Order: sequence, then C-alpha cells, then structure tokens
Amino acid sequence: MRLLDRYLLRELLTPFGYCLGGFLVFWISFDLFIELNDLQENKLRVGDIIEYYAVKSPEFLVEVLPIALLLALLYTLTNLARHHEITAIRAAGLSLWRVSAPYFGVGFLASAALFIMNELLVPDSAERAEQIMNRRVAGRQSVTDPNIVRDLGFSNARDGRTWYVRAYHLRTAEMEHLQINWTLPDGSRRQWFADRAVRSNGVWVLHNVREFRVAPGARAEPVPGMQTNRLAVPELTESPEEIESEIKISRRLARSIRKARSADLPISEILDYLRFHPDPLEADRSWLYTKLHGRLAAPWTCLVVVLIAIPFGAASGRRNIFVGVASSIFICFGFFVLLQLGLALGAGGKLPAWLGAWLPNLVFGTAGLWMTARAR
Repeated sequence: MRLLDRYLLRELLTPFGYCLGGFLVFWISFDLFIELNDLQENKLRVGDIIEYYAVKSPEFLVEVLPIALLLALLYTLTNLARHHEITAIRAAGLSLWRVSAPYFGVGFLASAALFIMNELLVPDSAERAEQIMNRRVAGRQSVTDPNIVRDLGFSNARDGRTWYVRAYHLRTAEMEHLQINWTLPDGSRRQWFADRAVRSNGVWVLHNVREFRVAPGARAEPVPGMQTNRLAVPELTESPEEIESEIKISRRLARSIRKARSADLPISEILDYLRFHPDPLEADRSWLYTKLHGRLAAPWTCLVVVLIAIPFGAASGRRNIFVGVASSIFICFGFFVLLQLGLALGAGGKLPAWLGAWLPNLVFGTAGLWMTARAR
C-alpha cells in the first residue's frame, strides 16, 4: 500500500470510528433510558445488560453504518479539499478515481460486513434479546412456549405435499400428532397419520403411523395401508430449516400490513419458501421478490455512499467543514425517501420487484458516477 493510500485511509477511518461509536453510544444511552424500568423489573445484572445490547447492536449497526460512512467521507473530503490537498494530489498526476481508491476499498469492506450482519446476526437478534431479558425472572415463561408452534399447517407445492401438525418444536424439530397428504404425479394420494415425527440423520422418522392410499379420481375413498410403530420416509425432503422459513414467511404474509424492508427474513429463508411455492399468488410474489431484492441491494448502499460522497466532498474551494455534515443530512433524507417509495411500489406490484428494491442504489449510484466524471 502506498504512503498516500495510508494517509487517506487514516484521514477517513478516524472520523468514521468517531461517527460509528458516537451513534452507537447515543443509541444505547437513549434505549437504556427507555428500558431502564424493564431492566430493573427483570433483575438484569451488569453482565446481562452488556450482553443484551451486544445482541441488539447488529440490528442498529446495519441501519447506521452507511450513514456513518457518508458523514465521515464528506467530512474527510471536505477537509482535504479545504486545505487544497486534493488539488495538490491531482496536480501530481493522480486522477480523482485513483485518489478515491482507498475509499472504495472501505466501502466494499463495509458492504461485506453489512451483508454478514444482516444475514447471520440480525435475524435472530430480537429473539435472543428477549431471552436475555427474561432469563432471571422465575415464571416469566408464557403458558404458550415460544419454541412450540401449535396447529401448524404448511404446504410444499413443489412436491405436492401438505403437512398438518398439532405441535412443532422449533429447537428439536420434533412434531406431535401430524398428518401428511401427498399427491403423486399419477393423481393418486398417500396419507400418513402419526403420533410423532423426529428428524434422524437427515430422514423423517414417523412413530405410531397409519398409512392410507387414495386412487386417482375425485370420489375415490381412502384405503387403509400399513400400520407400524416406526417408519423412516426418505421421500419427505422438507428440512427443519425449510419448515421454519415457511412458518416465518407465512406469518408475515398473513398480516394485513407487511413491511417490505424488515430484517427478520434472511435470503436463505426466502429462497427456501420460494422453492416450496414456485408459483405464489401475484400479491405475495411482488412482496417476496421485493424483499429478496431488497436484501441483496441493502449492503451495496455503502459503495453507493462512496460514489455520491466523492463529488460532493472533493469539490475544490475553501468551504466550511460543516458543509459536509449538512450535505450528508440532505443525501440521507433523499435516499431514505426514495428507498421507502421504491419498496412500497415494488411490494404493491406497481414496479418490477428488482427495480423497486434497487431504485435508490441505481439513481444515487448513477448520479455519483456522472458527477465524479465531471468533477474538476
């Protein structure tokens, strides 16, 4: 790495660390003020509170990371331009693109970090935080255990199977009192009624199971088949991960108000659901694909931030340092408005799902490329 790159990185990373840390401290202080009574009522200790906010912080960081990067970039570039350092660097024969190379590297790493947090840490953060909140209160567990899903029904349209389960244990993937209906390609059907089902070595094992077969035809009656204490059925390819994806997304689809940009559904679960339902309803299709593309587009916001900050911050002239701060406020406001508008139009079927999710990135990224190319 060249000496110039190290200098430019140092000039960026210092305010970036201050911005990110400042936002995090402000959020924790504000949230702690609001939840202080709950924390005391639940008898949480200092170690519990630290763990509680460590679990919750990724959900906050994915929202504030692009803002902190934009603010730090505009501050850094405005400061460099104010002291004519960018002019001197360009006079030495380096283009603005070359000067910005370290900042694009930071933007790419920030995008990767945002993607990892959004997919691996954020989806379960709310549930884990709730467990920490209630861990020291005896009898706080609800009569309805959150780890048990009752009266579960889900369908696998891809393979023609429908499951009805009286109780499904999320932690162990164990089922109680279930019925499985399987429509075969020739039109015949198979039905299994079992007291219990467990997952063993990647295969569903049914206990105390009764099988019925139904010949093709609308008026065909079920014919009793075998009855056994234990039956391994490798044809049942539904994995516990796919079933949990079905549970989460089905609950979201059943709500009257659905947020297209929620952090509780990682890409893998959306894809699992779409494998189960390759041809969903049109309204559900728009919502699902908008959410999918929104999850893919969100991390690249950090690179778009770099593109839009370069022409705003690197313009020559002795400007007040707070010009960068003011610019970041207007840019964030415009990006947020366009983001919400695009997601709403995509989820409502007014725009193609990919366009609704990628619209702010496309608009601001294209504007940043055009303004940077024209920068003097």
